[in-house]
Amino acid sequence: MTDIELDQILTFKWPMIIRRVMADVNADGFAKGFVRSIARHGKRKDWRPSQRQERVMRQMLIDYSADREPEPELFERE
Repeated sequence: MTDIELDQILTFKWPMIIRRVMADVNADGFAKGFVRSIARHGKRKDWRPSQRQERVMRQMLIDYSADREPEPELFERE
């Protein structure tokens, strides 16, 4: 993960991931703690995620970034 990519993730995407994970009733304690930890460590100037952290971050970006718009409710007009 490049410095620019990490900065973009932490600035633009991670806040949304935090909100979605914290709102997910199925998210376990690890996921909730992990997103908060990354947000906290990401504020440090010289911090870089470990390989494992990067792998989990990328998976969360995939799992929680997808547009999760509710399915439209179709109805017939009379």
